Amino acid sequence: MARKVYGISGMHCASCAAIIEKRLTAIEGVRHAEVNFATEKATVELDSRAPSLDSINDRLRPLGYLLLDETHDQGAAESETAHQATPKEREEAKELRKNRNTVRLALPSAILMVALMLYGMLFRPLPHTLYNPLAMILATIILFGPGRTFLRGVASFLRYGAATMDTLVGLGTATAYGYSAAITLFPPVRDFLGAGTHTYFDTTIIVIGFVLSGKYLESRSKTRTGETIEKLIGLQTKSALLVRDGKETLVDVSEVRRGSLLRVKPGAVIPVDGIIAAGDGTIDESAVSGEPVPVDKGPGDSVTGGTINRRGSFTFTAMQVGSKTMLSRIIAMVEEAQGSRAPIQNLADRVAAVFVPVVLVLALLDLLLWLTLGTRFMGFTEALPLALNSFIAILVIACPCALGLATPTAIIVGVGRGAENGILIRNAEALEKLAVADTVVFDKTGTVTTGRPAVTDIVALDTGTAASRILQLAASVERLSEHPLAGAIVEAAERDGTELLECSQFRSEEGLGVSALVEGREVRVRKPTAGESARPEAAALLEEGKTVAVLEREGRAIAILALADTIKENARSAVEALKRQGIQTVMITGDRAETAEHIAREAGIDTVISGVLPAGKAERIANLQQEGRTVAMVGDGINDAPALAVADAGIAMATGTDIAIAAAGVTILKGDVGKVPLAIGLSRATLRVVKRNLFWAFFYNILAIPLAGGAFYPIFGLLLHPALAGTAMAGSSLSVVASSLWLKRMKIG
Repeated sequence: MARKVYGISGMHCASCAAIIEKRLTAIEGVRHAEVNFATEKATVELDSRAPSLDSINDRLRPLGYLLLDETHDQGAAESETAHQATPKEREEAKELRKNRNTVRLALPSAILMVALMLYGMLFRPLPHTLYNPLAMILATIILFGPGRTFLRGVASFLRYGAATMDTLVGLGTATAYGYSAAITLFPPVRDFLGAGTHTYFDTTIIVIGFVLSGKYLESRSKTRTGETIEKLIGLQTKSALLVRDGKETLVDVSEVRRGSLLRVKPGAVIPVDGIIAAGDGTIDESAVSGEPVPVDKGPGDSVTGGTINRRGSFTFTAMQVGSKTMLSRIIAMVEEAQGSRAPIQNLADRVAAVFVPVVLVLALLDLLLWLTLGTRFMGFTEALPLALNSFIAILVIACPCALGLATPTAIIVGVGRGAENGILIRNAEALEKLAVADTVVFDKTGTVTTGRPAVTDIVALDTGTAASRILQLAASVERLSEHPLAGAIVEAAERDGTELLECSQFRSEEGLGVSALVEGREVRVRKPTAGESARPEAAALLEEGKTVAVLEREGRAIAILALADTIKENARSAVEALKRQGIQTVMITGDRAETAEHIAREAGIDTVISGVLPAGKAERIANLQQEGRTVAMVGDGINDAPALAVADAGIAMATGTDIAIAAAGVTILKGDVGKVPLAIGLSRATLRVVKRNLFWAFFYNILAIPLAGGAFYPIFGLLLHPALAGTAMAGSSLSVVASSLWLKRMKIG
């Protein structure tokens, strides 16, 4: 079964999305279809019986919609760096230009009619014998020119039964125009109806002008929600400096292959992922990882495509090219997440799907009530204009666009802001689940800790020997050893700037230790004896789960060195931030209880679950869930993958394995555990914005429809003019988009 993502042309409201979904799923061979109004994309699952894209479009074209193939050409697909406009982007640009041109005609006409209305209210209206013909000419131009899109919506409804926002506006403005034209061109009709000379040409012009202006502003605002993708795409470079036979040649990045040797000069963008072969540089990785401080790198270090070399020059071997680079995978993940549907959106989608038909029924019922009950109280002549006013106002104001935009716009901005901070959210469901997590479970090794042993304590048994001297002697011997703990001792010495001494007659005793002659005297680093382990100094270190080594010189023990996996620099601050968010913290590990308890105390973690086999981690997560907790699991290894999948929300460290990343809904670049509370804060902020958007979208429609229908007229004399209804309808959608954009500046974490 194939899964494809298409751009969509012709969508104008949330009801359009519902219609397209319904039509797509009715096609044989289409297993499932999901349409996102905010991103204007359709995710379609196709089986072997699926028709071609042209055949699918033959079903959608009569309704005014088209699916656009988003597939890049082969060269772009290979490089994924030379960004070319997709069919959808070209269609969007064309549609935006078209909307701008129609607004330039319709909006000035609408403003002119508003000015004439105000002039008539404040001073004296123009004579109807002059005003009505002029208004009719202008209304005809506007309705059958810029307003054609709404008339097509009416025609589509009558022919196919597909009702959208365009249908509502089209019926409203056409009704206003038809009634006004009838009483203007045919006085006997006016006399028969007992109607006055007042017309609704101004309503037709103003509604079309304001609705089209609102659509144009909404389209422009929606493009701002996807700025993150554009920024990420902007990081991609089109060329690379290829080194071949000692010569440097500037080539298109699509020509770069795995194993190619590339040169990066100061200020240049690194074209693909790779490993530095020679030279060094200071790399600005902020755009990809969110880390503001540039990183010094040299031979053997990895570099990421899209990052910038601020200083130095180096050559590197390309390891990942095209769609396999980290930046391309980030772009793909962000695009997929922004186009996904959050569970909370289902309610809004169900409402939007039936909203337009319900509004049509309500508008017709309201019209009949005014013409029947209203006539009894005020007479037909007075009730008729009120009935038409209410009918048109209901059709115009009852736009489900705000409902359709409430969730996806917030998701787009939230996911984008996460990507800017090195937090990749796989889909909207993961974001929503993370927002309600009340317990965070950390794997220990590689997540809370660095995953590498380090020297933590140096205890001198000989008071005359300084710690720096102890480290110098131990590292000088261990430099020749291949044991993992030896590397930690040497690294500690190098970090302190200790000069290592020459040694000879190096010997390694399997399972016991190493020895060598240093400055002519035998120096040995070995395991402690039972008696040495019982000494208070060593016993305290062993109780903390640390590994202890004894430094011996000329057969006499002079020092104890303790080594352990240490907690990450910001692990404690991350745990404290989680507690401020009201979240319980748990650490799960296969290590001994002593080691786990010590690490947990250092990090400030509430609960420790130790001695757990890899297969048991998922079971422990399930146990926490059975206690009523909503669990987010943070891990990085293959053994964490089942637990990440079982947890309500999985957070993978990108320094870990691809399997762990694949199992998680959220990935944190650089393995920065400090971004876990930031991810939760972002998800909570996004969900708050979604709920606020949905509240105001529902509240707006619940209040606006009765007001437009004249429910408050008998008591308060309030009646909504259709022109104001058109403005309010556009304003509601813009307010939802503006609310979502506020996430860009909102404080999180």
